[in-house]
Amino acid sequence: MRGAKSAKWVTGAIIVALAATACGGGNGGGSDAKGEVDPNGIFSIEVGEPEKLLHPADTMESNGSIVLSGLFSQLVDYTADGKLTMVNAESVESKDGKFWTVKLKPGWTFHDGTTVTAKSYVDAWNWAANVDNQQGNASWFSDIKGSEALLPEKEGAKPTADKLTGLKIVDENTFTIELKTPVPYFAYKLGYEVFSPLPESFYKDPKAAGEKPVGNGPYKFESWDHKKQIKIVRYDAYKGENKAKNGGVIFKNYTGLEPAYEDLKSGNLDVIRQVGPKDLPVYHQDLGDRAVDADQSAIQAIAVAFYADQWKKPKKVDPKVVQGLSMAIDRATITKTVLQGTREPATGWVAKGVLGFQPNAAGDITKFDPTKAKELIKAGGGVPGNKISIQFNADGGHKEWVDAVCNSITQSTGVQCVGDSKADFQADLAARKAKQVKSLYRSAWTLDYPVNANFLRDLFQTGASGNQGDFSNPALDAKIKAADSAATLEESVKAYQEVEKELVNLMPSIPLWYYKVNAGYSENVNGVRYAQDGDPVLEEITVNKK
Repeated sequence: MRGAKSAKWVTGAIIVALAATACGGGNGGGSDAKGEVDPNGIFSIEVGEPEKLLHPADTMESNGSIVLSGLFSQLVDYTADGKLTMVNAESVESKDGKFWTVKLKPGWTFHDGTTVTAKSYVDAWNWAANVDNQQGNASWFSDIKGSEALLPEKEGAKPTADKLTGLKIVDENTFTIELKTPVPYFAYKLGYEVFSPLPESFYKDPKAAGEKPVGNGPYKFESWDHKKQIKIVRYDAYKGENKAKNGGVIFKNYTGLEPAYEDLKSGNLDVIRQVGPKDLPVYHQDLGDRAVDADQSAIQAIAVAFYADQWKKPKKVDPKVVQGLSMAIDRATITKTVLQGTREPATGWVAKGVLGFQPNAAGDITKFDPTKAKELIKAGGGVPGNKISIQFNADGGHKEWVDAVCNSITQSTGVQCVGDSKADFQADLAARKAKQVKSLYRSAWTLDYPVNANFLRDLFQTGASGNQGDFSNPALDAKIKAADSAATLEESVKAYQEVEKELVNLMPSIPLWYYKVNAGYSENVNGVRYAQDGDPVLEEITVNKK
């Protein structure tokens, strides 16, 4: 799961703290353009079939969001050194963190030629927040005053309003946002795709608009041949500074990383987002200076499906059991061997390069200690049935490390562990959302905005969009609420650091390792750079003349 296409943060003294750990923003890996460029050239990149229709408020996975990142531009963006930059917004300001004023840059248009206005944003947010429209990221609007009327807490309840009372249109290019309580980092959340504007044509047929989205970004939609490819082309009337240096992008669907890599080597694919475990030992040799190693603000974990019978019957699982399973995993050996040194063992739940990252938030529970692991599992009452499974998607190159993790757990504790493979990412997500996970599941998260709240509130708060294991703890919810209401950004970040430390006692998931980008590109393209969320920056890529 992922969000804004590159990581950036706010100016001021706090930048120093971020810069020390910042990943490469839009400058991770790749090379500068070489040779003669074809300004209208189109390049290809590997993806899987998006999980859902291409709705900005209903896309929470990487296959769909990379397409949306080309079709929609946001109010703000961030640079690698932590500076908040304006994109479709001229300014986003607040004196108290509760009342915000957004002014738009005039003259921007959607791909259908209509004007992007304050109403384009307000109407889009009202629609996305309404539970009747079943948008998976609706909870992102819960900070805004009046959201409880559109998004009732009780499951199955109907909305009692159709507008967020905290949104007000001032004039064509200005609107205000009133939050329920101050959220000092709210402006930075506005770089996430859920806050995209929508044209008037969207509301006539939202389903059709999800098949053929009309955005305000550097590319416009051209076609979608399901489970084969999606094509977007440069929008020449685009007003932003990040104009496309190429003619468009073809997102080619693959059922696995290995066939995509073979196509890359043969020149039938131009950009790959990640090299699979099988090819990690050889991709530098194969690709030479076209092999990419770059930092990424993402983390891999194993989450607990708390709704599963295994963990709730006859009694709720004791966190000591999950602590023990964590300490049974030899992260150092697995990342060094199976993953060829391309991952770094995690020591907490927040990814590197994010404001508020702590180097050892999890204490000892991520250290490999088979003796302590067995003691903890026994003290917690044991693993029900003495067997666990880890659900994962087969098309993502995960089988090798899941098998290794299972072997480590079984050898260390005697607990049987098996992988539960789903055909593709769509099937994996569908099983999670239908609450069909039998035991544990692979949970990877990459930043939506570069602050620790994104890895804590959006994954572990009761009812959060990323909380797919039904974890819930009222005391932790209260601490999250207090962190959100802190007077300053610095105080909010510190409060969230305490929230992260509390997770050791609750164990909603088991942190495994921090991601890195291990990717590459063909001889047909140059200027390939990877952002902090791990995706290539589409509009910077140039295509060589043939």
